[in-house]
Amino acid sequence: MTEDAPWLVVGLGNPGKEYAGNRHNVGFMVADLLASRVGAKFGRSKRAHGEVAEGRLGFGGPKLVLVKPLTFMNLSGNAVVSLAQFFKVPVSNVIAVHDELDVPFGQVRAKRGGGEGGHNGLRSMSKSLSSKEYARVRFGVGRPPGRQDPADYVLSDFSGVERKELDFLIDRAADVVEAIVLEGVEWAQNKYHGG
Repeated sequence: MTEDAPWLVVGLGNPGKEYAGNRHNVGFMVADLLASRVGAKFGRSKRAHGEVAEGRLGFGGPKLVLVKPLTFMNLSGNAVVSLAQFFKVPVSNVIAVHDELDVPFGQVRAKRGGGEGGHNGLRSMSKSLSSKEYARVRFGVGRPPGRQDPADYVLSDFSGVERKELDFLIDRAADVVEAIVLEGVEWAQNKYHGG
């Protein structure tokens, strides 16, 4: 980990109002909260097809570059690699925030590296970065009920019951991102994987 290098936090989602409340867009929701925490506003990037916000974590703390790619999920990596190159962010300082079918709703998990689990946003990032060794904050959405297609499930909105907990969980996911930046993935796992 390079001490002075900024961190690139990628909130994965799809652009457009019709997707705003989808399970697949939880990465955008967490990125929005992180931007408000560091007092930054998103604006269109000239360097990448995405919205970018920049700020520091705490007074004089690490620099965060938050990005919401506007390319749709399966091309997310294009914006990520452009920004990583411009801001000189090593892969070890890239964090993807995404919905995760293999984690039950109500849980947020941190990990570094690994497979993409069929997630097109992660697949695009791994390909563009030529590495899978970036950190991930996996926001559990659980498996679809019955025989519902997983693709339809992630492109539907959170249920009424889930929405009651959603703000708390988005807050927790933002805490996990900050913990990874300040203390590392293992520390974040030890602190947040209990519940």
